[in-house]
Amino acid sequence: MFIELSHRIQHALPAYPGDSLTELIQHKTLQQHKYNNHQLHINMHAGTHIDGPMHLTGRETYLSDYPIDKFIGNGCLLDVRDEPMIRYQKAYEERIQPGQIVLLYTGHSEKFGTDDYFTGYPVLSMELAELFVRKKVKLVGMDTPSPDTYPFEIHQYLFNHDILLIENLTNLASLKATDSFEIIAMPLHIQADSSIARVVARIRSKTSGGEAMVDGL
Repeated sequence: MFIELSHRIQHALPAYPGDSLTELIQHKTLQQHKYNNHQLHINMHAGTHIDGPMHLTGRETYLSDYPIDKFIGNGCLLDVRDEPMIRYQKAYEERIQPGQIVLLYTGHSEKFGTDDYFTGYPVLSMELAELFVRKKVKLVGMDTPSPDTYPFEIHQYLFNHDILLIENLTNLASLKATDSFEIIAMPLHIQADSSIARVVARIRSKTSGGEAMVDGL
């Protein structure tokens, strides 16, 4: 079974304050032009997206420079609701396995589309970020607009250790009931610092012969 974890791209998709709004228009119609076509104007940090190191460091590494397997991996969900500062916990040492994609479920995505979404969101402690580096996780995803605030030290620390960020996830509550899932977080094959992305979870189902992947809706 696949679970959608990304916001749908649509006209006027909320953007980080100061960034341009998304414009998605139908500029060709079947009746007038004999075919339909839509045109999209979007910044790479609108909606669900993946931040790369070029975003906030001097590294000239585009997202298209990464191999595809950087964006696919076993998932680990941390339920961190009601934590304004998401801190290190000793239990995470065993819960997080090397090379995983870690998702932080804060519940903040419920505010997506409101004025409050980009203010007062939970942030990560440096001690937790250091754990992610020790575990060599591939990606850290969250249902918030950012893991930190200015001057964005967590961003830079993770980028300097080649850990990418998935921001503005949604529907993470759907993963609470499963212990085994895979994350597929595909950016565009784009020569840019970051990219809008389609992120889904693929749920593993137990079978008599062990674990199996279950496809479906």
